[in-house]
Amino acid sequence: MGLRLLACVFHLPTAVIYGSLSLFVSILHNVFLLYYVDTFVSVYKIDKLSFWIGETVFLIWNSLNDPLFGWLSDRVFLSTQQAGAEISSPEVVLKRLRALSHNGPLFAISFLAFWVAWAHPGLQFLLCLCMYDSFLTMVDLHHNALLADLAVSAKDRTSLNFYCSLFSAIGSLSVFMSYAVWNKEDFFSFRIFCVLLALCSIVGFTLSTQLLRQRFQADGKVKWDQESTLKELYIEKLSVPQEKRITLAEYLQQLSRHRNFLWFVCMNLVQVFHCHFNSNFFPLFLEHLLSDQISVSTGSFLLGVSYIAPHLNNLYFLSLCRRCGVYAVVRGLFFLKLALSVVMLLAGPDQVYLLCIFIASNRVFTEGTCKLLNLVVTDLVDEDLVLNRRKQAASALLFGMVALVTKPGQTFAPLIGTWLLCAYTGYDIFQRNPLNNVVSAQPKLESAAALEPTLRQGCFYLLVFVPITCALLQLLSWSQFSLHGKRLQVVKAQRQSLTQGQAPEVKTI
Repeated sequence: MGLRLLACVFHLPTAVIYGSLSLFVSILHNVFLLYYVDTFVSVYKIDKLSFWIGETVFLIWNSLNDPLFGWLSDRVFLSTQQAGAEISSPEVVLKRLRALSHNGPLFAISFLAFWVAWAHPGLQFLLCLCMYDSFLTMVDLHHNALLADLAVSAKDRTSLNFYCSLFSAIGSLSVFMSYAVWNKEDFFSFRIFCVLLALCSIVGFTLSTQLLRQRFQADGKVKWDQESTLKELYIEKLSVPQEKRITLAEYLQQLSRHRNFLWFVCMNLVQVFHCHFNSNFFPLFLEHLLSDQISVSTGSFLLGVSYIAPHLNNLYFLSLCRRCGVYAVVRGLFFLKLALSVVMLLAGPDQVYLLCIFIASNRVFTEGTCKLLNLVVTDLVDEDLVLNRRKQAASALLFGMVALVTKPGQTFAPLIGTWLLCAYTGYDIFQRNPLNNVVSAQPKLESAAALEPTLRQGCFYLLVFVPITCALLQLLSWSQFSLHGKRLQVVKAQRQSLTQGQAPEVKTI
Protein backbone atom coordinates (compact mmCIF):
# COMPACT_ATOMS: atom_id res chain seq x y z
CA MET A 1 0.00 0.00 0.00
CA GLY A 2 2.80 2.38 0.92
CA LEU A 3 4.73 1.62 -2.27
CA ARG A 4 1.59 2.16 -4.35
CA LEU A 5 1.00 5.55 -2.69
CA LEU A 6 4.64 6.50 -3.27
CA ALA A 7 4.36 5.51 -6.93
CA CYS A 8 1.21 7.67 -7.27
CA VAL A 9 3.06 10.65 -5.78
CA PHE A 10 5.97 10.26 -8.20
CA HIS A 11 3.60 10.10 -11.17
CA LEU A 12 1.49 13.13 -10.28
CA PRO A 13 1.08 15.65 -13.13
CA THR A 14 3.44 18.62 -13.06
CA ALA A 15 0.49 21.02 -12.70
CA VAL A 16 -0.65 19.26 -9.51
CA ILE A 17 2.81 19.37 -7.91
CA TYR A 18 3.21 23.01 -8.93
CA GLY A 19 -0.17 23.88 -7.44
CA SER A 20 0.65 22.07 -4.18
CA LEU A 21 3.31 24.70 -3.45
CA SER A 22 0.44 27.15 -2.89
CA LEU A 23 -0.83 24.91 -0.09
CA PHE A 24 2.42 25.17 1.86
CA VAL A 25 2.38 28.96 1.58
CA SER A 26 -1.31 29.53 2.33
CA ILE A 27 -1.48 27.41 5.52
CA LEU A 28 1.01 29.85 7.06
CA HIS A 29 0.25 33.14 5.37
CA ASN A 30 -3.48 33.17 6.15
CA VAL A 31 -2.75 32.68 9.85
CA PHE A 32 -0.11 35.42 9.68
CA LEU A 33 -2.48 37.92 8.06
CA LEU A 34 -5.22 37.24 10.56
CA TYR A 35 -3.26 37.34 13.81
CA TYR A 36 0.02 39.26 13.54
CA VAL A 37 -1.50 42.70 14.27
CA ASP A 38 -3.63 41.38 17.12
CA THR A 39 -0.64 39.53 18.61
CA PHE A 40 1.56 42.61 18.79
CA VAL A 41 -1.18 45.06 19.79
CA SER A 42 -3.12 42.93 22.30
CA VAL A 43 -0.60 40.36 23.53
CA TYR A 44 2.83 42.00 23.30
CA LYS A 45 1.38 45.52 23.92
CA ILE A 46 3.40 47.33 21.28
CA ASP A 47 3.18 51.12 21.52
CA LYS A 48 1.79 53.28 18.72
CA LEU A 49 5.14 54.88 17.78
CA SER A 50 6.91 51.52 17.47
CA PHE A 51 4.02 50.15 15.41
CA TRP A 52 4.14 53.06 12.96
CA ILE A 53 7.95 52.95 12.71
CA GLY A 54 7.82 49.21 12.05
CA GLU A 55 5.13 49.58 9.39
CA THR A 56 7.03 52.44 7.72
CA VAL A 57 10.31 50.49 7.53
CA PHE A 58 8.34 47.45 6.38
CA LEU A 59 6.71 49.58 3.67
CA ILE A 60 10.13 50.51 2.28
CA TRP A 61 11.65 47.02 2.52
CA ASN A 62 8.48 45.34 1.29
CA SER A 63 8.59 47.45 -1.87
CA LEU A 64 12.31 47.20 -2.56
CA ASN A 65 13.00 43.52 -1.92
CA ASP A 66 10.80 42.26 -4.80
CA PRO A 67 12.67 44.05 -7.61
CA LEU A 68 15.98 43.50 -5.79
CA PHE A 69 15.54 39.73 -5.58
CA GLY A 70 14.01 39.64 -9.07
CA TRP A 71 17.01 41.53 -10.50
CA LEU A 72 19.51 39.22 -8.79
CA SER A 73 17.62 36.22 -10.12
CA ASP A 74 16.84 37.27 -13.72
CA ARG A 75 19.42 39.86 -14.79
CA VAL A 76 21.17 37.23 -16.94
CA PHE A 77 18.01 36.95 -19.07
CA LEU A 78 17.69 40.63 -19.93
CA SER A 79 20.15 40.93 -22.83
CA THR A 80 19.10 39.90 -26.32
CA GLN A 81 20.33 36.61 -27.72
CA GLN A 82 24.12 36.21 -27.56
CA ALA A 83 26.28 33.77 -29.46
CA GLY A 84 27.18 30.76 -27.33
CA ALA A 85 25.16 31.94 -24.32
CA GLU A 86 21.93 30.00 -24.68
CA ILE A 87 19.95 29.09 -21.57
CA SER A 88 17.47 26.26 -22.00
CA SER A 89 13.98 26.29 -20.51
CA PRO A 90 14.66 23.29 -18.20
CA GLU A 91 17.69 25.14 -16.80
CA VAL A 92 15.54 28.19 -16.06
CA VAL A 93 12.93 26.04 -14.31
CA LEU A 94 15.61 24.20 -12.30
CA LYS A 95 17.03 27.51 -11.13
CA ARG A 96 13.59 28.54 -9.86
CA LEU A 97 13.09 25.18 -8.11
CA ARG A 98 16.46 25.35 -6.35
CA ALA A 99 15.50 28.77 -5.00
CA LEU A 100 12.14 27.40 -3.79
CA SER A 101 13.75 24.38 -2.10
CA HIS A 102 16.00 26.70 -0.06
CA ASN A 103 13.65 29.58 0.70
CA GLY A 104 10.46 27.56 1.36
CA PRO A 105 11.69 26.00 4.64
CA LEU A 106 13.28 29.30 5.70
CA PHE A 107 9.93 31.02 5.11
CA ALA A 108 8.27 28.50 7.46
CA ILE A 109 10.90 29.10 10.15
CA SER A 110 10.51 32.90 9.90
CA PHE A 111 6.75 32.42 10.42
CA LEU A 112 7.42 30.95 13.87
CA ALA A 113 9.35 34.04 15.02
CA PHE A 114 6.09 36.01 15.44
CA TRP A 115 4.54 33.85 18.12
CA VAL A 116 7.23 33.91 20.84
CA ALA A 117 8.27 37.15 22.59
CA TRP A 118 12.05 37.21 22.24
CA ALA A 119 12.82 40.95 22.10
CA HIS A 120 11.31 44.38 22.77
CA PRO A 121 7.91 44.43 20.98
CA GLY A 122 8.90 47.27 18.64
CA LEU A 123 12.20 45.64 17.64
CA GLN A 124 10.65 42.20 17.26
CA PHE A 125 7.81 43.62 15.16
CA LEU A 126 10.27 45.24 12.77
CA LEU A 127 12.65 42.28 12.48
CA CYS A 128 9.90 39.67 12.15
CA LEU A 129 8.05 41.58 9.42
CA CYS A 130 11.18 42.18 7.34
CA MET A 131 12.53 38.62 7.73
CA TYR A 132 9.17 36.99 7.02
CA ASP A 133 8.53 39.19 3.99
CA SER A 134 12.00 38.51 2.56
CA PHE A 135 11.49 34.76 2.43
CA LEU A 136 7.86 35.10 1.35
CA THR A 137 9.01 37.34 -1.49
CA MET A 138 11.58 34.79 -2.69
CA VAL A 139 8.97 32.03 -2.60
CA ASP A 140 6.29 34.12 -4.35
CA LEU A 141 8.63 35.46 -7.03
CA HIS A 142 9.92 32.08 -8.14
CA HIS A 143 6.57 30.33 -7.78
CA ASN A 144 4.82 32.99 -9.88
CA ALA A 145 7.69 33.07 -12.38
CA LEU A 146 7.23 29.33 -12.94
CA LEU A 147 3.69 30.09 -14.10
CA ALA A 148 5.17 32.01 -17.03
CA ASP A 149 8.10 29.62 -17.56
CA LEU A 150 6.17 26.34 -17.55
CA ALA A 151 3.52 27.41 -20.09
CA VAL A 152 2.79 30.03 -22.75
CA SER A 153 -0.78 29.32 -23.84
CA ALA A 154 -3.65 30.77 -21.83
CA LYS A 155 -5.18 27.29 -21.50
CA ASP A 156 -2.08 25.78 -19.89
CA ARG A 157 -1.60 28.75 -17.57
CA THR A 158 -5.20 28.65 -16.39
CA SER A 159 -4.72 24.93 -15.70
CA LEU A 160 -1.69 25.67 -13.52
CA ASN A 161 -3.59 28.46 -11.78
CA PHE A 162 -6.55 26.10 -11.25
CA TYR A 163 -4.47 23.78 -9.08
CA CYS A 164 -2.96 26.75 -7.24
CA SER A 165 -6.46 27.91 -6.32
CA LEU A 166 -7.54 24.40 -5.34
CA PHE A 167 -4.60 23.89 -2.98
CA SER A 168 -4.87 27.44 -1.63
CA ALA A 169 -8.48 26.67 -0.69
CA ILE A 170 -7.34 23.57 1.18
CA GLY A 171 -4.64 25.64 2.89
CA SER A 172 -7.24 28.14 4.06
CA LEU A 173 -8.68 25.48 6.36
CA SER A 174 -5.90 26.50 8.76
CA VAL A 175 -7.99 29.60 9.50
CA PHE A 176 -10.85 27.46 10.82
CA MET A 177 -8.50 25.41 12.98
CA SER A 178 -6.65 28.48 14.25
CA TYR A 179 -9.86 29.98 15.61
CA ALA A 180 -10.28 26.95 17.89
CA VAL A 181 -6.86 27.44 19.54
CA TRP A 182 -6.60 31.26 19.47
CA ASN A 183 -6.57 32.67 22.99
CA LYS A 184 -4.86 35.93 23.92
CA GLU A 185 -4.66 34.93 27.58
CA ASP A 186 -3.12 31.48 26.98
CA PHE A 187 -0.85 31.43 23.94
CA PHE A 188 0.57 27.90 24.38
CA SER A 189 -1.98 26.00 22.26
CA PHE A 190 -1.73 28.53 19.45
CA ARG A 191 2.08 28.26 19.46
CA ILE A 192 1.96 24.47 19.19
CA PHE A 193 -0.52 24.82 16.33
CA CYS A 194 1.85 27.19 14.49
CA VAL A 195 4.79 24.81 14.97
CA LEU A 196 2.77 21.97 13.41
CA LEU A 197 1.81 24.18 10.47
CA ALA A 198 5.44 25.17 9.92
CA LEU A 199 6.59 21.52 9.98
CA CYS A 200 3.95 20.61 7.38
CA SER A 201 5.12 23.48 5.21
CA ILE A 202 8.81 22.50 5.46
CA VAL A 203 8.12 18.87 4.54
CA GLY A 204 5.83 19.92 1.70
CA PHE A 205 8.28 22.37 0.14
CA THR A 206 11.10 19.84 0.33
CA LEU A 207 9.13 16.99 -1.22
CA SER A 208 7.40 19.03 -3.98
CA THR A 209 10.52 20.83 -5.17
CA GLN A 210 12.49 17.56 -5.15
CA LEU A 211 9.88 15.85 -7.33
CA LEU A 212 9.84 18.74 -9.82
CA ARG A 213 13.63 18.97 -9.90
CA GLN A 214 13.97 15.27 -10.72
CA ARG A 215 11.45 15.69 -13.54
CA PHE A 216 13.18 18.65 -15.14
CA GLN A 217 16.70 17.33 -14.58
CA ALA A 218 15.67 14.39 -16.76
CA ASP A 219 14.27 16.80 -19.39
CA GLY A 220 17.43 18.90 -19.27
CA LYS A 221 19.66 15.85 -19.76
CA VAL A 222 17.68 14.76 -22.84
CA LYS A 223 17.93 18.27 -24.27
CA TRP A 224 21.70 18.40 -23.63
CA ASP A 225 22.21 15.05 -25.39
CA GLN A 226 20.18 16.24 -28.38
CA GLU A 227 22.14 19.48 -28.65
CA SER A 228 25.46 17.59 -28.45
CA THR A 229 24.37 15.47 -31.42
CA LEU A 230 23.11 18.46 -33.39
CA LYS A 231 26.38 20.36 -32.99
CA GLU A 232 27.89 18.12 -35.69
CA LEU A 233 25.25 19.39 -38.13
CA TYR A 234 25.27 23.03 -36.97
CA ILE A 235 25.80 25.56 -39.76
CA GLU A 236 28.66 27.89 -39.00
CA LYS A 237 27.20 31.41 -38.77
CA LEU A 238 28.94 34.75 -39.14
CA SER A 239 30.20 35.89 -35.78
CA VAL A 240 27.69 38.15 -34.11
CA PRO A 241 29.05 40.90 -31.89
CA GLN A 242 28.28 40.08 -28.28
CA GLU A 243 25.85 42.56 -26.79
CA LYS A 244 26.49 44.04 -23.38
CA ARG A 245 24.24 43.18 -20.47
CA ILE A 246 21.36 45.54 -19.84
CA THR A 247 21.78 47.66 -16.73
CA LEU A 248 19.04 48.25 -14.18
CA ALA A 249 18.62 51.85 -15.39
CA GLU A 250 18.14 50.65 -18.98
CA TYR A 251 15.64 48.03 -17.83
CA LEU A 252 13.65 50.65 -15.91
CA GLN A 253 13.67 52.83 -19.00
CA GLN A 254 12.24 49.94 -21.01
CA LEU A 255 9.50 49.44 -18.41
CA SER A 256 8.65 53.14 -18.45
CA ARG A 257 7.79 52.74 -22.15
CA HIS A 258 5.70 49.63 -21.47
CA ARG A 259 2.26 51.25 -21.46
CA ASN A 260 0.24 48.21 -20.38
CA PHE A 261 2.61 47.55 -17.50
CA LEU A 262 2.08 51.09 -16.18
CA TRP A 263 -1.72 50.90 -16.31
CA PHE A 264 -1.71 47.45 -14.75
CA VAL A 265 0.38 48.45 -11.73
CA CYS A 266 -1.87 51.46 -11.13
CA MET A 267 -4.88 49.16 -10.99
CA ASN A 268 -3.08 46.50 -8.96
CA LEU A 269 -1.87 48.98 -6.34
CA VAL A 270 -5.51 49.71 -5.50
CA GLN A 271 -6.31 45.98 -5.58
CA VAL A 272 -3.53 45.07 -3.13
CA PHE A 273 -4.64 47.87 -0.83
CA HIS A 274 -8.23 46.65 -0.87
CA CYS A 275 -7.27 42.98 -0.32
CA HIS A 276 -5.18 43.79 2.75
CA PHE A 277 -7.70 46.30 4.04
CA ASN A 278 -10.28 43.51 4.07
CA SER A 279 -7.87 41.11 5.79
CA ASN A 280 -6.86 43.61 8.47
CA PHE A 281 -10.35 44.97 9.26
CA PHE A 282 -12.56 41.92 8.72
CA PRO A 283 -12.54 41.03 12.47
CA LEU A 284 -13.24 44.68 13.35
CA PHE A 285 -16.31 44.74 11.10
CA LEU A 286 -17.54 41.50 12.66
CA GLU A 287 -17.11 42.88 16.16
CA HIS A 288 -18.65 46.32 15.79
CA LEU A 289 -21.27 45.69 13.11
CA LEU A 290 -22.48 42.16 13.82
CA SER A 291 -21.37 40.83 17.21
CA ASP A 292 -24.64 41.90 18.91
CA GLN A 293 -26.73 40.09 16.28
CA ILE A 294 -24.72 36.92 15.54
CA SER A 295 -23.14 34.22 17.69
CA VAL A 296 -19.39 33.68 18.05
CA SER A 297 -19.66 30.45 16.04
CA THR A 298 -21.35 32.34 13.19
CA GLY A 299 -18.57 34.91 13.28
CA SER A 300 -16.01 32.09 13.12
CA PHE A 301 -17.88 30.56 10.17
CA LEU A 302 -17.91 33.88 8.26
CA LEU A 303 -14.21 34.32 9.00
CA GLY A 304 -13.31 30.88 7.69
CA VAL A 305 -15.56 31.12 4.63
CA SER A 306 -14.03 34.47 3.69
CA TYR A 307 -10.63 32.78 3.44
CA ILE A 308 -11.70 29.57 1.67
CA ALA A 309 -14.42 30.82 -0.70
CA PRO A 310 -12.11 33.09 -2.81
CA HIS A 311 -10.05 30.08 -3.87
CA LEU A 312 -13.08 27.90 -4.61
CA ASN A 313 -14.76 30.78 -6.42
CA ASN A 314 -11.59 31.25 -8.43
CA LEU A 315 -12.05 27.78 -9.92
CA TYR A 316 -15.25 29.10 -11.55
CA PHE A 317 -13.57 32.38 -12.52
CA LEU A 318 -10.82 30.43 -14.30
CA SER A 319 -13.39 28.57 -16.37
CA LEU A 320 -14.86 31.96 -17.29
CA CYS A 321 -11.38 33.17 -18.24
CA ARG A 322 -11.05 30.31 -20.74
CA ARG A 323 -14.29 31.40 -22.43
CA CYS A 324 -14.28 35.19 -22.07
CA GLY A 325 -10.65 36.11 -21.34
CA VAL A 326 -9.08 37.38 -18.14
CA TYR A 327 -9.63 41.04 -19.05
CA ALA A 328 -13.41 40.71 -19.31
CA VAL A 329 -13.70 38.67 -16.09
CA VAL A 330 -11.64 41.16 -14.06
CA ARG A 331 -13.65 44.09 -15.44
CA GLY A 332 -16.89 42.31 -14.52
CA LEU A 333 -15.64 41.76 -10.96
CA PHE A 334 -14.90 45.48 -10.62
CA PHE A 335 -18.45 46.35 -11.71
CA LEU A 336 -19.83 43.74 -9.31
CA LYS A 337 -17.83 45.20 -6.41
CA LEU A 338 -19.14 48.67 -7.17
CA ALA A 339 -22.76 47.52 -7.48
CA LEU A 340 -22.73 45.50 -4.23
CA SER A 341 -21.20 48.40 -2.31
CA VAL A 342 -23.78 50.89 -3.56
CA VAL A 343 -26.63 48.50 -2.66
CA MET A 344 -25.20 48.05 0.86
CA LEU A 345 -24.82 51.82 1.29
CA LEU A 346 -28.46 52.38 0.35
CA ALA A 347 -29.67 49.52 2.59
CA GLY A 348 -27.86 50.84 5.69
CA PRO A 349 -26.14 49.06 8.61
CA ASP A 350 -29.31 47.61 10.17
CA GLN A 351 -29.89 44.89 7.54
CA VAL A 352 -28.08 42.11 9.41
CA TYR A 353 -28.34 39.31 6.85
CA LEU A 354 -27.45 41.60 3.96
CA LEU A 355 -24.53 42.92 6.01
CA CYS A 356 -23.25 39.36 6.63
CA ILE A 357 -23.46 38.56 2.93
CA PHE A 358 -21.78 41.81 1.93
CA ILE A 359 -18.88 41.53 4.41
CA ALA A 360 -18.15 37.98 3.25
CA SER A 361 -18.71 38.59 -0.48
CA ASN A 362 -16.65 41.78 -0.46
CA ARG A 363 -13.64 39.82 0.67
CA VAL A 364 -14.42 36.81 -1.55
CA PHE A 365 -14.64 38.79 -4.81
CA THR A 366 -11.70 41.05 -3.94
CA GLU A 367 -9.42 38.11 -3.12
CA GLY A 368 -10.73 36.26 -6.19
CA THR A 369 -9.63 39.15 -8.39
CA CYS A 370 -6.16 39.08 -6.82
CA LYS A 371 -5.78 35.41 -7.73
CA LEU A 372 -6.54 36.11 -11.40
CA LEU A 373 -4.05 38.95 -11.77
CA ASN A 374 -1.04 36.60 -11.88
CA LEU A 375 -2.35 35.49 -15.27
CA VAL A 376 -2.24 39.11 -16.43
CA VAL A 377 1.36 39.47 -15.21
CA THR A 378 2.37 36.38 -17.22
CA ASP A 379 0.87 38.04 -20.29
CA LEU A 380 2.93 41.14 -19.50
CA VAL A 381 6.01 38.87 -19.29
CA ASP A 382 5.23 37.70 -22.84
CA GLU A 383 4.79 41.28 -24.08
CA ASP A 384 8.01 42.39 -22.39
CA LEU A 385 9.94 39.56 -24.07
CA VAL A 386 8.47 40.43 -27.48
CA LEU A 387 8.90 44.21 -27.20
CA ASN A 388 12.53 43.97 -26.09
CA ARG A 389 13.47 40.73 -27.91
CA ARG A 390 14.97 39.10 -24.84
CA LYS A 391 16.66 35.69 -25.06
CA GLN A 392 14.60 34.47 -22.09
CA ALA A 393 11.56 35.84 -20.33
CA ALA A 394 12.61 37.70 -17.14
CA SER A 395 9.57 36.39 -15.28
CA ALA A 396 10.69 36.81 -11.67
CA LEU A 397 12.06 40.28 -12.36
CA LEU A 398 8.81 41.50 -13.90
CA PHE A 399 6.81 40.07 -11.00
CA GLY A 400 9.24 41.92 -8.74
CA MET A 401 8.78 45.20 -10.56
CA VAL A 402 5.00 44.83 -10.30
CA ALA A 403 5.42 44.30 -6.56
CA LEU A 404 7.69 47.37 -6.29
CA VAL A 405 4.75 49.57 -7.19
CA THR A 406 1.90 47.56 -5.67
CA LYS A 407 3.31 46.16 -2.39
CA PRO A 408 3.02 49.55 -0.58
CA GLY A 409 -0.73 48.89 -0.63
CA GLN A 410 -0.14 46.23 2.05
CA THR A 411 1.24 48.83 4.44
CA PHE A 412 -1.12 51.62 3.44
CA ALA A 413 -4.14 49.42 4.25
CA PRO A 414 -3.75 49.25 8.08
CA LEU A 415 -2.29 52.75 8.32
CA ILE A 416 -5.01 54.51 6.28
CA GLY A 417 -7.75 52.33 7.79
CA THR A 418 -6.80 53.06 11.42
CA TRP A 419 -6.30 56.76 10.60
CA LEU A 420 -9.75 57.07 8.96
CA LEU A 421 -11.42 55.27 11.84
CA CYS A 422 -9.68 57.43 14.43
CA ALA A 423 -10.37 60.66 12.51
CA TYR A 424 -14.09 59.90 12.18
CA THR A 425 -14.85 58.26 15.54
CA GLY A 426 -11.93 59.05 17.86
CA TYR A 427 -11.44 55.29 18.28
CA ASP A 428 -7.76 54.36 18.79
CA ILE A 429 -6.74 50.68 18.66
CA PHE A 430 -3.54 51.43 20.57
CA GLN A 431 -5.31 52.54 23.75
CA ARG A 432 -4.47 50.20 26.58
CA ASN A 433 -8.15 49.85 27.49
CA PRO A 434 -8.95 46.21 26.67
CA LEU A 435 -12.36 47.30 25.44
CA ASN A 436 -10.59 48.68 22.40
CA ASN A 437 -9.19 45.44 21.06
CA VAL A 438 -10.46 45.46 17.49
CA VAL A 439 -9.22 42.21 16.08
CA SER A 440 -11.59 39.80 17.77
CA ALA A 441 -15.13 38.73 17.04
CA GLN A 442 -15.98 38.41 20.74
CA PRO A 443 -18.99 40.32 22.17
CA LYS A 444 -18.21 43.74 23.61
CA LEU A 445 -18.54 44.77 27.22
CA GLU A 446 -21.37 47.06 28.26
CA SER A 447 -19.09 49.97 29.18
CA ALA A 448 -18.27 50.39 25.50
CA ALA A 449 -21.90 51.27 24.76
CA ALA A 450 -21.29 55.02 24.88
CA LEU A 451 -18.80 54.82 22.03
CA GLU A 452 -20.75 52.24 20.02
CA PRO A 453 -23.16 54.38 17.90
CA THR A 454 -20.42 56.57 16.42
CA LEU A 455 -18.01 53.65 16.12
CA ARG A 456 -20.60 51.45 14.42
CA GLN A 457 -21.46 54.17 11.92
CA GLY A 458 -17.76 54.79 11.25
CA CYS A 459 -17.14 51.09 10.62
CA PHE A 460 -20.08 50.94 8.24
CA TYR A 461 -18.90 53.92 6.20
CA LEU A 462 -15.41 52.45 6.11
CA LEU A 463 -16.87 49.14 4.94
CA VAL A 464 -18.80 50.59 1.97
CA PHE A 465 -16.90 53.68 0.83
CA VAL A 466 -13.49 51.98 0.55
CA PRO A 467 -14.71 49.41 -2.06
CA ILE A 468 -16.69 52.10 -3.92
CA THR A 469 -13.59 54.30 -4.21
CA CYS A 470 -11.37 51.35 -5.14
CA ALA A 471 -13.78 50.10 -7.82
CA LEU A 472 -14.03 53.51 -9.51
CA LEU A 473 -10.25 53.96 -9.60
CA GLN A 474 -9.74 50.44 -10.93
CA LEU A 475 -12.34 50.74 -13.68
CA LEU A 476 -10.66 53.94 -14.83
CA SER A 477 -7.17 52.40 -15.08
CA TRP A 478 -8.36 49.01 -16.42
CA SER A 479 -10.15 50.70 -19.32
CA GLN A 480 -6.73 51.86 -20.58
CA PHE A 481 -5.21 48.34 -20.54
CA SER A 482 -4.96 47.01 -24.11
CA LEU A 483 -3.27 43.59 -23.73
CA HIS A 484 -6.35 41.49 -24.49
CA GLY A 485 -8.21 40.13 -27.49
CA LYS A 486 -6.32 40.28 -30.78
CA ARG A 487 -3.40 42.17 -29.27
CA LEU A 488 -2.81 39.34 -26.77
CA GLN A 489 -3.04 36.67 -29.48
CA VAL A 490 -0.42 38.49 -31.58
CA VAL A 491 1.95 38.77 -28.59
CA LYS A 492 1.65 35.06 -27.74
CA ALA A 493 2.25 34.06 -31.34
CA GLN A 494 5.35 36.27 -31.48
CA ARG A 495 6.70 34.85 -28.21
CA GLN A 496 6.34 31.31 -29.48
CA SER A 497 8.10 32.20 -32.73
CA LEU A 498 10.94 33.90 -30.83
CA THR A 499 11.36 30.88 -28.56
CA GLN A 500 11.41 28.50 -31.50
CA GLY A 501 13.81 30.79 -33.33
CA GLN A 502 16.45 30.30 -30.65
CA ALA A 503 17.08 26.66 -31.70
CA PRO A 504 20.25 26.09 -33.76
CA GLU A 505 19.85 25.83 -37.51
CA VAL A 506 20.31 22.28 -38.81
CA LYS A 507 21.32 21.09 -42.29
CA THR A 508 18.53 19.61 -44.32
CA ILE A 509 19.19 15.89 -44.47
